[in-house]
Amino acid sequence: MAWFLGPPGDWTPPNSLTAFLEAGPRPVYVGFGSMSSRRPEETTELILQALAEAKQRAVLLSGWSGLRTANLPDTVFMLDSIPFSWLFPRVAAVIHHGGAGTTAAGLRAGVPSLVVPFFGDQFFWGRRVAALGVGPEPIPRKELTAERLARAIERALTDQSMRQRSADLGASIQAEDGVARAVAVVQRMRQR
Repeated sequence: MAWFLGPPGDWTPPNSLTAFLEAGPRPVYVGFGSMSSRRPEETTELILQALAEAKQRAVLLSGWSGLRTANLPDTVFMLDSIPFSWLFPRVAAVIHHGGAGTTAAGLRAGVPSLVVPFFGDQFFWGRRVAALGVGPEPIPRKELTAERLARAIERALTDQSMRQRSADLGASIQAEDGVARAVAVVQRMRQR
């Protein structure tokens, strides 16, 4: 049971992002949330190499990790932040650090997730995503290479049973009223 917030009521996507999304096949999302990188330029370059190898467009979230580069290819759109509830249903897969909130948002969107855990519970969420069959095996950040990332992206985009399981799980989560279920649990506890 999960609780989700939609995008702020007055939020609208930047026109440049909407144009990017409409200009080709669904991109993948890549972002590592609040995970910082000692070498953000190297991490960005690794990601760009993997995307080129997989021949995949992407929305790249710089976030706290500081992902950045001066010369992005026109197949990559970079943002500082965006409501996941708006973006994730519009991408082909979600590549992230495995934080509980990002994992839940990716699962709810009904697209495969590829978890690149840095530490802590992120490893659990990466294993859980793979066990559910809604994403490839996680790639720990310390073991991340452009080649491994490219192969995982290709699998997330071409494995039709993984894509179907992701869509089915997303529909199930979207149909769930997490707040109402939580209220019912609290009420049962009060009655005891």
